[in-house]
Amino acid sequence: MKNSFTIAGKELAGYFLQPVAYVVMTVFLLLGGFFFFALLRYFEVTLTAYSAMQNPEVLQRLNLNERVIEPMLHNLAIVLVILVPAITMRSFAEEKRTGTYELLLTAPIRTGEIVAGKFIAAAAFMLIMIGLAGMFPLILVAFGNPEVGVMFSGYLGLAFLSISFVSIGLFTSSLTQNQIIAAISCFGLLLLLFVISWPAQAGGGSLVGLVRYLSLPDHFAQMVTGIIDTRDIVYFLSLIFVALFLTQRSVESARWR
Repeated sequence: MKNSFTIAGKELAGYFLQPVAYVVMTVFLLLGGFFFFALLRYFEVTLTAYSAMQNPEVLQRLNLNERVIEPMLHNLAIVLVILVPAITMRSFAEEKRTGTYELLLTAPIRTGEIVAGKFIAAAAFMLIMIGLAGMFPLILVAFGNPEVGVMFSGYLGLAFLSISFVSIGLFTSSLTQNQIIAAISCFGLLLLLFVISWPAQAGGGSLVGLVRYLSLPDHFAQMVTGIIDTRDIVYFLSLIFVALFLTQRSVESARWR
C-alpha cells in the first residue's frame, strides 16, 4: 500500500497543478450555491404564503430537508455526471499520450497498486469537493432547525455516488490514450446508469427488478431521504469493485503486450 499512497499523493498534487481541477471545483460549488439559495428562497416564499393563509397543517408538513437539501443533492448528482469525466479522463490517457505509461508499467510496482493509487487520489479530490459543499447544510444548522441525520445520510449517498463515478471514469480512461474519448465514454456509461430504469417505469416484465437494481438514482434517492440501507451500500461498493477490477485487467493487459 506504500506505493499506492505514493502514487495517490503525486496524482492528487497533480490535480491542483492543472486548471481543470479548479474549474471543476468552482463550477460544482457555484452551482451548489445557486441551487441551495434558490431552493431556500422558494421555501421562504412558500412558508410566508401559508403563514398568511393561517394553515397550520400545511405549515407543519413543510420540511427544510425535503424542500431544500433533497432537491439540491439530486441536482448536484446530475452535475457530477458531467464533471467527474473531466477529472478522471487524464488518469491513464494522459500517461499514455505523454509516454510515461510504459515507464509506470515497467516500474517494480504491482498493477493493483497503480490502480489503487489513482483511485485514492481521484476519490480524495471528490471527497474534498463534497466536503466543501457541506457548508450549505451548516448554514441551515446555524440559522434553522433541519434534521441533521437526514442531511448526513444524503451527503453520504453523494459521496458513494461520486466515488462510483470515479471508478467508472478510471476504467474508461484506461482503455484509450485520447482524453476526449475517455471523458465521453465515461459520461455515456454514467448517463446509462441514470436512465436504465426508465423502461421499467413503463410496465412490468421479467427484467424490471434487475434494471431497477442497476439504477443509480434509485439507490441514491433512498439515502437522500435519510434511509441508510445495507443493500444500497452493497450496490455502490459492488459497482466500485467491478469498475476497479476491470481497470486492473485493462492495465494488466497493456503490461503484457
